Amino acid sequence: MSTRASLPLFSPSPCKVCYAADRDGTSGGSGASQNNEALLKPEDHVLSTLEADGSRRWLRPKLSMGEWWKRRRVIAYILMVVFVAIPHLRIGGKPLILLEIAAREFTVLGKTFYPTDTLVLALFMLSIFVSIVLITAITGRAWCGWACPQTVYMEFLFRPIDRFFDGTLGKGGKPARGISPVWQIARFAVYLVLCMFLAHTFLAYFVGTEKLAQWVRSSPIDHPSAFLVMAATTGLMLFDFLFFREQLCLIACPYGRFQSVMLDEQSKIVAYDPVRGEPRIKGKRTHDDDRGVDLVRGKAAGDCVDCHQCVVVCPTGIDIRDGLQMECINCTQCIDACDDVMEKVGKPKGLIRYSSQDAIARKPKKLLRARTIIYPIVLVGVFSGLAMAISSKSGFDARILRGRGAPYSLLGAKEVSNAFNLRLVNRTEIDQTYELSTNDSSVEVEIIDADAQHLEPAESKLLPIRLNFPSSMTMGDGNESIELTVKDQSGNERIISMKVLGPRR
Repeated sequence: MSTRASLPLFSPSPCKVCYAADRDGTSGGSGASQNNEALLKPEDHVLSTLEADGSRRWLRPKLSMGEWWKRRRVIAYILMVVFVAIPHLRIGGKPLILLEIAAREFTVLGKTFYPTDTLVLALFMLSIFVSIVLITAITGRAWCGWACPQTVYMEFLFRPIDRFFDGTLGKGGKPARGISPVWQIARFAVYLVLCMFLAHTFLAYFVGTEKLAQWVRSSPIDHPSAFLVMAATTGLMLFDFLFFREQLCLIACPYGRFQSVMLDEQSKIVAYDPVRGEPRIKGKRTHDDDRGVDLVRGKAAGDCVDCHQCVVVCPTGIDIRDGLQMECINCTQCIDACDDVMEKVGKPKGLIRYSSQDAIARKPKKLLRARTIIYPIVLVGVFSGLAMAISSKSGFDARILRGRGAPYSLLGAKEVSNAFNLRLVNRTEIDQTYELSTNDSSVEVEIIDADAQHLEPAESKLLPIRLNFPSSMTMGDGNESIELTVKDQSGNERIISMKVLGPRR
């Protein structure tokens, strides 16, 4: 850090360090600069990807191919296939997941939801949120380290590509050789192709595979908006996987910052055991008992040999020995690295392991606690409400809206007419024609636009109607309750309770 960067812009009173420097005869020299730097330097790191002077700390984690890494690799490859396959899978002829924002239609597990399904969508989102909170309370940040697309693609697709071009395949760490411009261009080309493929896959979730295939085979001029979305998505992915990388987890994603709310002392985390590991002494040692004295140095020594392998393999650059940290994504790389070292020095594995804060502190395990009782109860309630909301949906939606203008009109001396608009949504997979009737034979249903009675699959229309009835029906209170029955060709039926208005006596 330079002297100019270290000194404040406005200094109304000299600092104590400056007075001390004056007494030592070093004011204005390098001593004052060093003192100012010491004042401004943080006591501890602010973020694992920042240097002390605030510049970016680029991480090139080494690779520890232990048992946990092998398990994560299998799951990661399966998830890559699943992420790509989901837009192509069908249930009952409908996509497994299709989020058509432009058409305001969401298809989930083969069932289509419309803007009128606000309650269903709200309960669905709430169920996802409560599920994440429950899983986090039990297993910690298992999602981040094992299933998050950012981690899956970064650690098992793009970092291996980096290591291939760096000459560190299977090892990781700093490049084994200088990277020529040709290799850099080749790496960028591979990144570009992969990001374009992932961008197309991402787009398929929102437009469907059929429309996407049609766009791919045609000129971008025919669909400029979709092409721009694809290009922007590709650019964002390139920015993420080439530059932003682990900072997405540390800075942009709020999940890590919420963990203090979602975790408790019994939640599973990746943890270092200080009771067993401290005090740290470098190098292999021989003990006179399992936890005794280092015979070489003549003092107590823990199992940690302070090799820093748990640090150099961490994809977020933290030291797991500092305790539970926001940056830890539970990727288990430190577990594999430490187990390998423990095996070499002849000590039991598990100095770093999946555990809990209470277990590390040698406190008893609690199977039942507030979070594991309340969250499942809430989740069952939300799922029950969601199931009821979905099961109550019929083959169509029907909602009555009163027409504009006067509340009623007179058709001669003894007849009254009310205008309404009937909003119909066809939820079936076939064309439907809708029939209307009332529970009162004296009320006539007049269809203004007969074409609006016919709806194609997933179509929504506004059907204008008039209800004509004798004026004597409303002579008491000026209104009368009736029931309008709407029925489609498949036998689905909706009964709408409503009021008609007319003159009073």
